[in-house]
Amino acid sequence: MHQEFWKGKRVLVTGHTGFKGGWLSLWLRSLGADVFGVALPPLTSPNFFEVADIGGVVHSHMVDIRDLGALRARVKEIRPECAFHLAAQPLVRLSYQDPVGTFSTNVLGTVHVLEALREVSSLLSAVVVTSDKCYENREWAWGYRESDPMGGHDPYSGSKGCTELVTASYGHSFFQGADAARIATARAGNVIGGGDWSPDRLVPDVLRSFSEGKPVVLRYPEAIRPWQHVLEPLGGYLELARQLATGAQKGGGGWNFGPKESDVRTVLEVVEALARHWGGKAEYRVESAGQPHEAGLLKLDCSKASRHLGWRPKMDLDRALALTVAWHKAWAHSANMTRLTREQLEEYQNL
Repeated sequence: MHQEFWKGKRVLVTGHTGFKGGWLSLWLRSLGADVFGVALPPLTSPNFFEVADIGGVVHSHMVDIRDLGALRARVKEIRPECAFHLAAQPLVRLSYQDPVGTFSTNVLGTVHVLEALREVSSLLSAVVVTSDKCYENREWAWGYRESDPMGGHDPYSGSKGCTELVTASYGHSFFQGADAARIATARAGNVIGGGDWSPDRLVPDVLRSFSEGKPVVLRYPEAIRPWQHVLEPLGGYLELARQLATGAQKGGGGWNFGPKESDVRTVLEVVEALARHWGGKAEYRVESAGQPHEAGLLKLDCSKASRHLGWRPKMDLDRALALTVAWHKAWAHSANMTRLTREQLEEYQNL
């Protein structure tokens, strides 16, 4: 992972108190980076930030990205050389309940982050993390490419399409020239892994039901998603930021980071695999009536990242599910989660 590049780098991670941001912060710190986190306090209890002691390795600052003045002052103080923007309202169903908050955080919050970053002369590169749901979903059988149009049926998906347009606009308007920092967006599929307790996400909901001995409630058992361990796209984000910073990759734009074709599975297949690793019987019931719209089929074409970054997925879905179950079982038995999390990170890097 080019530790010689990251060692000593001042890196900003927005959303470091979240699931993906926490894993990314830990990975960066293991590479020797000086990591500065900007986020709201964790939204769930328990949460990955506290359980894995992310606060022990990151300079943590509780700042709302919707507050431009506070964010600008903090970023100016941090003087980042690289930045990863992950702070967001990340849930589809919550976006129906709070569309204003979703667009405010995901769209205007991104404007604020980019506005703060463009005032920092030390910045070399920035990666804005969006979602595979940024695409106009036509329910077709092949993967979406970075050149496909943005869309968004639900407020969450729409906000991510808007975030892509905002980042492209800032890139063209303010991040041009030989000495300018390079910015890009990163689009990943459904990430899984230890430490995700978010509501209305399949794997956390399933593991919660298993641990309580209750049937799993499925809304869309036949929905097909690009499932991947959280470390897979994070490795892509790291390499993208490094290549942008060094000039090895001159173009920004959007980048897909998804799983192998064989790991694009239905919700029901994932539930059955989780039950196998958990060691119990998967009991589930379907509640489809009155549910808000969600995409039925969504796949990513990641040939751009493979061709230009040398990135490709290293872990199959079964191994990703096994690691996720092992992490949560260990937590349930009061294991040392800081150590286990680091061990899983090291295991992944050695694949």
